[in-house]
Amino acid sequence: MSRVMILLLFWALAAPGAMRVIVTVIEQKSGRPVENLTARDFSVLEENTVKRVEGSEFARRPVDVMLLVDTSLVGGMVQPLASSFIGELKDKEQMAIVSFDSSAELIQDFTSSRELLAGALSKVKYGNTPKVLDALFAAMDGGFQHATYRRVILLVTTGLEGYSRVSEREVIRLARKAGVSIYPVYAAGAGRSLLENLARQTGGASFHLRDMQRAGGGSPAARVLDVVRGHYLLTVAGNLGFGEKVKVEVRRPDKLLISALPLD
Repeated sequence: MSRVMILLLFWALAAPGAMRVIVTVIEQKSGRPVENLTARDFSVLEENTVKRVEGSEFARRPVDVMLLVDTSLVGGMVQPLASSFIGELKDKEQMAIVSFDSSAELIQDFTSSRELLAGALSKVKYGNTPKVLDALFAAMDGGFQHATYRRVILLVTTGLEGYSRVSEREVIRLARKAGVSIYPVYAAGAGRSLLENLARQTGGASFHLRDMQRAGGGSPAARVLDVVRGHYLLTVAGNLGFGEKVKVEVRRPDKLLISALPLD
């Protein structure tokens, strides 16, 4: 029996009424995933009430990646990075490509063909103002119908936001409903707080390209996807579901970045 099947069976047999949370934990300095935590290392809080963590399992498995690429007036600066993610795709994984500026457009549906993905990306046109929140909402709203594995949006952006119609809260609500984790990779610091919060509230992680270059350790695309493929699944006592304010903490002295996606 494969590891994926074992994990699915584990969650199917979890105690009745147990809630689940996807959690990503990375080292703040290196950006590398932390893989050796146990249930006793985690604390889950909702509205300042501590929830009992009954179990945890670190999973490293294929993902279905929606590559959301900034094609605004300044989006050309991140195009080489977007191309490099295609080359890091593993055999069982699928990727879709959505371009965005003032609107979002699906330019390639989910496929494992690197040739189709590269061809689609090479044909995008750049222009208009980037509206990151609008693009995320549109991409998640029915965009993962053909997904098989964990749902991930890899947001490759300059880091600029041009006043979207939908709010940050609406995007986070939809991500939770659709079971989507957001991983922003950005070039500028203007939208840093927004992008970090989107990642933190959806079980993802954010990456500043300049910080990654300073830290070294291989290509940014390979390092980002190493984080994307690894996450914890926590079983938390209770059967009423989570509210909006859920926070996960780790009892370790290390400086860690922790994000959580409660699953409805």
